[in-house]
Amino acid sequence: MTDRQDCGAADLKANGANIAHHLIEAITSGHFSVGDLLPTELALCTHYGASRYSVRAALAELQALGLVSRRKNVGTRVVSDKPRPPFRSTLATLDDLVQFGEKHRRVVQSMAMEKVEGRLAAELGCEDGSTWFKISTLRLETGSTLLPLACSDIYVDPAYASVGSMLESEPRVLTSSLIEEHHGRQVAEIQQEVQACTIDDPLLAQRLQVCTPSSALRVLRRYLDGDGVLFEASSSIHPEGRFTVSMVLRR
Repeated sequence: MTDRQDCGAADLKANGANIAHHLIEAITSGHFSVGDLLPTELALCTHYGASRYSVRAALAELQALGLVSRRKNVGTRVVSDKPRPPFRSTLATLDDLVQFGEKHRRVVQSMAMEKVEGRLAAELGCEDGSTWFKISTLRLETGSTLLPLACSDIYVDPAYASVGSMLESEPRVLTSSLIEEHHGRQVAEIQQEVQACTIDDPLLAQRLQVCTPSSALRVLRRYLDGDGVLFEASSSIHPEGRFTVSMVLRR
């Protein structure tokens, strides 16, 4: 980055939330003026020592705040120096999913190898009786209340069981991002299903701080590589009123 672009981030922890905060300060302080192009994604990755997922999550946050516009073959341009609050999270693309992960802290509850059978195997899209590395987690909202947003069971190809320890040290990075970064297995497609469900398990209700029975959303996601092979799947339970799935459909 040039002197103009160097906004003093040498010691900044390289995750999307901190990068976004740093860039917001650079824009609102006038370091980048309205009309300026921000450095390229590659330059930002190098400058912050961050992955492209973290940088894209940061830029998505700036765009959601109305500070920048992003156009292919043009770049990221500053359009305002006054951030506006976003209306709600949108989980329509992989970048949006990364942004969701950056904003909400994950707490690992347990990790173990597990045989997946019957109905669960069919729902996750894996072979009946196959063994997967299961990671159970809670997603917590930022702030003092730390209200649980979701309880998730993540099923990972046993070859990537090492991501379990990484999840504990990097609580805002998606499991799929860690697999891509450390094992080179790229996500080509995410299949997502959202279902209405009822929380009637007392233990699950206690973890999510709700009464039984309670209404909830169950989100199933399957992560496939370029050959259409499943290498990660997850089942997340979101209590009523704590999660919104929104998307925009254009012709």
